Amino acid sequence: MTNALVRRITARPRTTLVGALLFLLVAGFVGGGVAASLTDDGFVLEDSPSAQAEERLAEATGLAPDAGIVLLVDTSTDTSTDTPAGAAEISAVEAELAAIHGIARTASPVSAPGSGLAAPDGDSAIVAGTLTAEADDGAVTEDVLAAFEDEPDVSVGGPLVANEQIGAQVGEDLARAELIAMPILVLLCLLFFGLRGALLPLAVGASTVLGTFLVIAGINQAYPMSVFALNLIMGLGLGLAIDYTLFVLTRFRDELDAGADPGGAIAVTMRTAGRTVLFSAATVSAAMITLTLFPQGFVKSMGIAGAVVSLVAALSTMVLGPALLALFGRRLAHRRPRATSDTGGWYRLATAVMRRPGLVAVTTALVMIALAAPALRAHWTPIDGSVIPPSQSARTVSDALEADYSGSGTTSVTVAIEATGSEASADVAAYAEQAGTLAGAPATAEQVGPHTWLLELPVEGAPEDDAAQQLVQDLRAVDSQVDARVGGPAAAFIDQQEALARAMPLALGLLVALTMLVLWLMTGSVILPIKAVLMNVLTVGSALGLLTLIYQDGRLTSLLDYTPNGGVEPTDFVVSAAVVFALSTDYGVFLLGRIKELRDAGLGEREAVAVGVQRTGHVVTAAAILLAVAIGVFSTSSISFIQQIGVAVAFGVLIDAFVVRTFLVPSLMGLLGRWNWWAPMPLRRLHDRIGLAEPGPVDYSQETMTDTEPRPTVQR
Repeated sequence: MTNALVRRITARPRTTLVGALLFLLVAGFVGGGVAASLTDDGFVLEDSPSAQAEERLAEATGLAPDAGIVLLVDTSTDTSTDTPAGAAEISAVEAELAAIHGIARTASPVSAPGSGLAAPDGDSAIVAGTLTAEADDGAVTEDVLAAFEDEPDVSVGGPLVANEQIGAQVGEDLARAELIAMPILVLLCLLFFGLRGALLPLAVGASTVLGTFLVIAGINQAYPMSVFALNLIMGLGLGLAIDYTLFVLTRFRDELDAGADPGGAIAVTMRTAGRTVLFSAATVSAAMITLTLFPQGFVKSMGIAGAVVSLVAALSTMVLGPALLALFGRRLAHRRPRATSDTGGWYRLATAVMRRPGLVAVTTALVMIALAAPALRAHWTPIDGSVIPPSQSARTVSDALEADYSGSGTTSVTVAIEATGSEASADVAAYAEQAGTLAGAPATAEQVGPHTWLLELPVEGAPEDDAAQQLVQDLRAVDSQVDARVGGPAAAFIDQQEALARAMPLALGLLVALTMLVLWLMTGSVILPIKAVLMNVLTVGSALGLLTLIYQDGRLTSLLDYTPNGGVEPTDFVVSAAVVFALSTDYGVFLLGRIKELRDAGLGEREAVAVGVQRTGHVVTAAAILLAVAIGVFSTSSISFIQQIGVAVAFGVLIDAFVVRTFLVPSLMGLLGRWNWWAPMPLRRLHDRIGLAEPGPVDYSQETMTDTEPRPTVQR
């Protein structure tokens, strides 16, 4: 942000704010309804082998590969002598389902006896509906829900209904989270900012969220965005807006307390805190954009949303911040100017830490490693029926299928076989024999198209269990004359994990490289970026360790109201790690920026650290609390994988602020001393030529110095 632009904004603050208001109106009108156009999918890999198997079967049969609609019919009150129980009612439900446009095939205990669609106790039955391959899934789902809405004996479920209800639940959860978070955030803003000061985060927060919605609406025209990204936009957008305005307002008040006039205070604030905001946004955006390297639409959407919201938050702060500071002026100052001495509690704590830096650093690192250790035993599980809220009909159907029907406790591994030539049938039979041997039971392939066969192999256990996973791998390793594509839930889960594993090295490398680049541009050091990455890894590990302890081990189920499934969804690990890493760098940038400023002004190494911690300690902790509330409120979500991200990020932010910035940073800074700022001479020269160093010293004549260090006297 150039001084000229700051002067233009502060010269006409009301004009700037009117323009911002008009922007908010346009953003709200255009982007406010973006949720309705976002997809509720994003977990399926369209070009994976399992997806190719489904596509092959769909082309051959003209049908969707699985029953997308599953109706649970309650027959417990039936008193007729029909066999099965409630046959007349089941037939009526099946006929009604079959009449819906897009439903190509139905099955029930009446139309398909012996298919396992009747409960052993006779109290319920399943009616399954398979869509045509060209059907509009959303439209069919809406029609089915509407058709059976008023039938109390019929519960509507199945994969398509589950997706629809999860997407709708996200909107409800988002509204509830806002109702919970906003009063808390407003009260905390009043506490930390004051009455007038609280207008800054509220204005910047509204601009950030609505502005991001506007940008996402545009991106969604070219790339389908996941509806789950809305949670991240709300939580991260409000959190960063509050953080950035807290940084700016705190520095502005410090300058007023030091005797500066409002105009001069704004200039120094935007040159120092404003610069920090820009670097912070760059680090957050860089960390989040690495998620776009992963193939899952859900992860990509989170990365795009996180990168956009951080940049919009910074832009909103840099425009609205100086305008509001100029408008309110001295009315934003502390009622009682704070003392200029920097020997408060944070200073004394940092000084105490640096007396034994090695001991504190090792102890803190060991504690964080212990917190991170549970993440090493994380067990990946796919998204299943347990993520659906119990209040939804799809969950009712899912639980009934798991508990009462034949085939529960088994996973179906499907193979789409394509073969041509005069020996096609023999080749397919030979493959089926090999597959049956691997599965431990005879298997016969069914011809479903001119050159396509379907082979179904039931396996005991869940898709993520070793038996199903091993069978998929064994089938894919079979050397055969036919072209076989293995699909089904187990194969899809393997494809997901392999895709994540393939993208992980490049994503991690880019994450580290971009973070180190931004921090080097800010500090000129190569040591500080390396330390920042290592500390961020400890913070991320601690957050993921907590995630494992809670959700994999099934703890706090009553408090968080979720159903454990014995593991953690892998994309949650990836997204949570990226967000925690980004926010850890965010707070590191703020602290390092202040320490560098103090050091450049002439303070000694340890004194600059102690004073920097004193001046930022209360700001970082307040910012962490506010951001933890903004994102942590999504732990109230009824969707467990959204809940997991909220819990992990909130914990990561708090541990970074209260442990890393309080103990680990001062101890390592004190331990390395001048080496913190080391860089090879070619990089130092390059950094000087780039010219991103903060210009001009600041007056620290009131600083408290050690007895062995001379006190500098420089002017602002």
